[in-house]
Amino acid sequence: MFSTERPRRRRTGRSVGLVAILASAVVAAAACSSTGGKPDDSANGAGVGNAGTEELTIAMITHEVPGDSFWDLIRKGAEMAAKKDNVKLQYSSDPEAPNQANLVQTAIDSKVDGIAVTLAKPDAMAPAVRNAIAAGIPVVAFNSGFNDWQQLGVQQYFGQDETIAGRAVGERLTKEGRKNVLCVIQEQGQVALESRCAGVKQGFTGGSFQILYVNSKDMPSVEATMTAKLQQDSAIDTVVTLGAPIAQTAVQSKGNAGSDAEVVTFDTNAALVPLIEGGQVKWAVDQQPYLQGYLAIDSLWLYLTNGNTIGGGQAVLTGPAFIDSTNIGKVADYAKAGTR
Repeated sequence: MFSTERPRRRRTGRSVGLVAILASAVVAAAACSSTGGKPDDSANGAGVGNAGTEELTIAMITHEVPGDSFWDLIRKGAEMAAKKDNVKLQYSSDPEAPNQANLVQTAIDSKVDGIAVTLAKPDAMAPAVRNAIAAGIPVVAFNSGFNDWQQLGVQQYFGQDETIAGRAVGERLTKEGRKNVLCVIQEQGQVALESRCAGVKQGFTGGSFQILYVNSKDMPSVEATMTAKLQQDSAIDTVVTLGAPIAQTAVQSKGNAGSDAEVVTFDTNAALVPLIEGGQVKWAVDQQPYLQGYLAIDSLWLYLTNGNTIGGGQAVLTGPAFIDSTNIGKVADYAKAGTR
């Protein structure tokens, strides 16, 4: 839990910023891929709404797997908030938790003003996060770590309760009369993904439930593994994937296997929109990644310049919401703008 007292500033001579108006903004910024282990200066604050305030440096460190377009949306939101708030954004990522923790320590050593981090492997990230807090650097978490952020001393969390989201998926599948569900986890031990499938299992009471582990760092093997599973078990009538790229691959595997299974998924990207429109993917669960990135950066700016906090010490939920044939048209417009 964080203090309501005005935060201690890490540098002197800073002017007090204006209170931000929190809004989801549409941006047509170009998508960027992972920088690997090297921090990338993504925004310098030039010509922005709060350019009169002194520039802050905020590090965003994620467990992005290179090539996963989900993180482009996270990053776009972060860049929009950084531009508005006159923040120098340093984005870096590594899918391996020890390497991600090292990136947090690098940010600490460079004396950034704030850190936004994902907690896909909380135990591995805990020492680095606590080092940041001990150094007087405020830390917010987003996207992963819903069950762990408070005990790590993190100030705020932005994302969805993955168990609740999974339960909603299971309940919907039960109502739709599905009988044999396969939940595909693309990274074993990743807490958010494990919680999603656990939630689906809790909510699904219509029949058989199975879990299949694949490795998203090797997409050809993902396709081969799913194809083999669908060929071996023709009774599977639903494939639940936990990310848009895996859903796209599941559509290919379904065709390769000659399966009649329906594909549903967590998370979206622009490439998934036509698959939902065409019925190859029946529906998706949206957690609004653009908003997660935006709020993570904007919340740190608010805290550092004004002592304000979003959510009052509670998690700020950005999902879940279902995207299907009833609302895909509107989502398609936002996807063209790069915000969904």
